[in-house]
Amino acid sequence: MSDHHHHHLAGDHHPSPASTALGPLLLLPSELLHEILLRLAVPELLRVRSVARPLSHLISSPDFRRLYHLASASSGPGPAAAWLLLFKKLPPRDAAIRGFHGPSGRWFRIPVSAILGPAVPPGEDLYFLAASGSSFLFAANGRRELVVVDLSARAARRLPPSPLGPRGTSSWRRFGLKLVVDPPGSNQFRFLFAELVNNTPFLFEYRSETDTWQQSEAVLAGEGASSEPPAPDGTYLCAAHAGPDCVMVYSAPGETDRPVFFRPQFPPHNAGGPGDRLHVYGDGSAAVVRSTAIDEPSRTRVKVVTGVDLYGFAAVGGDWELVASVPGELVEGFRKPYAVMTGLLAEREGVVRLVLISNCRGAWDLVWLSYDRARREWQWVPVPDWGTSKGLNMAGMAISSTFSRIWPVAAPSPSSSG
Repeated sequence: MSDHHHHHLAGDHHPSPASTALGPLLLLPSELLHEILLRLAVPELLRVRSVARPLSHLISSPDFRRLYHLASASSGPGPAAAWLLLFKKLPPRDAAIRGFHGPSGRWFRIPVSAILGPAVPPGEDLYFLAASGSSFLFAANGRRELVVVDLSARAARRLPPSPLGPRGTSSWRRFGLKLVVDPPGSNQFRFLFAELVNNTPFLFEYRSETDTWQQSEAVLAGEGASSEPPAPDGTYLCAAHAGPDCVMVYSAPGETDRPVFFRPQFPPHNAGGPGDRLHVYGDGSAAVVRSTAIDEPSRTRVKVVTGVDLYGFAAVGGDWELVASVPGELVEGFRKPYAVMTGLLAEREGVVRLVLISNCRGAWDLVWLSYDRARREWQWVPVPDWGTSKGLNMAGMAISSTFSRIWPVAAPSPSSSG
């Protein structure tokens, strides 16, 4: 299947019919023009900016950036405010991020191969690790290093090796890492990951501002810590996990306290065996996906989901406590047979987002659920067919709530449009 139904975010910087066709649009009152542009998704805005110089100045202006930031934030903390990002690397020269935009209910194609080119040798095996704001982080397996793409600046660069030295893509575990734009709205970021080193949990942090790494050994959460409610902007990372058993590392905001670690336990009735439970960790929550095997004439063992439970902590150092279960009628909507399944869990501004991606006989299926803590409400976000899902060469996925807020620090100069 071709990608003709994807909405392209391509950089055609040569004169385009689009720029002349926009003439009547430029005659509209500025308030109306703002209203129209505010309804566009980020890839559409970047495309308009690349083909229409008069609109480029408007879109890059501080006033418009501030309005768009407010509009994307006020689209609520609902599930629609987030992006689901998948990396496809087939063929290698056409490596692209596929982004699903909740508010418009559409997929966009975000080409990154041209930006990656100068920083990555041809034929390099890339894996997409995380995204935040305009920064997309990849692991390069051949050179065993990290590469970051800044989408708004259209630039890529390699990161220095972490204190653990060069590592291949298999060393990076999704539940144990996090990319954070810091300060918010800038193109600077922090990349954090937790790892067991000689059976001791460590927190490693890279800061783009200084281009340096820091490491801290985590200390066991003491008796006193168990009564402290976690700070809303603290960071949870899973340093190691095997089914229901995990080592959780918590880092409080600021740099004064050392990170702490603890081994939270699930209630006995929901720990389950490895065969019928999938545990997905992220941002201080855990989703337990319960499944049961079904009889099918094929030799492959096929299962269906029977329930999804969300767990969290009341306090740092505490055990897992049940937060909410997905209602049965929602589960019925995505009870498709699957052979293998993996998941991704992220929380921002009081909304927990769970993505389950599964495969059955070569066909991929994708389920996106969100839980609004304040409303105590689950939603199943319909994701339309994402194209070429039959033979998808997927190499990493991420959820980003800050992609709708990406802007270059200054308007691009005409000479930079290469």
